[in-house]
Amino acid sequence: MRRIMVCVKRVVDYNVRIRVKPDGTGVVLDGVKMSVNPFDEIALEEALRIKERGEADEVVAVSIGPDDAQQQLRTALAMGADRAILVKTTDVVEPLAAAQVFLTLVQKEQPQLVILGKQAIDDDAAQTGQMLAALWDRPQATFASKVELAGAAALVTREVDAGLETIEVDLPAVVTTDLRLNEPRYVKLPDIMKAKKKPLDVVELASTGVSAGETLKSVLVEPPKPRSKGVMVKDVAGLVDALKKKGLL
Repeated sequence: MRRIMVCVKRVVDYNVRIRVKPDGTGVVLDGVKMSVNPFDEIALEEALRIKERGEADEVVAVSIGPDDAQQQLRTALAMGADRAILVKTTDVVEPLAAAQVFLTLVQKEQPQLVILGKQAIDDDAAQTGQMLAALWDRPQATFASKVELAGAAALVTREVDAGLETIEVDLPAVVTTDLRLNEPRYVKLPDIMKAKKKPLDVVELASTGVSAGETLKSVLVEPPKPRSKGVMVKDVAGLVDALKKKGLL
């Protein structure tokens, strides 16, 4: 395999406690730590492991977003990606537009495998990978917990409601990753320094011929309601009585 393309998204770090804006129009992003979407980090780790096994020659990390997204791509380069591409835009990029942009990069880079997280933790849409596969007219294997390459095909174990299923897809293909696929490596300082010398190309969104922007409007964003205080019970009879009082039995 010559090339693997990994799509990464810049999101609020998963350790940050999200705060909703007072007017309910969204969440507070000013001064908030941003990181690589955890599912995309798993996708990158899998691509790097495939390369380290000698089954791929190059790993290319790609992202869509503002100039600040270069920081997340530098993290990808520090993990071991060979080069990176940022499609620069300050507009809101919804899943379909993201898939269309990634398609233009796929047509240019000609990867044999495209890997990305099954979803982003900011919108939880879980749509981009599937849309990319449809636009590219190539097979897809979603929610992967294991990926094995076998010549011109990939064996992918998927996590489904009933358990696990293994499917075979012909390459090129799109794979989206689940949490249990692997554990991403820790980035060390020497790797961060080396990443500064790796190529990171920045292209404008307009050059891809894809337009972005909101097509869906959020009416209101609200924080979850505080949980009510729990009740301690001494035995099963006490539990049954408490559930009856709450109208649950």
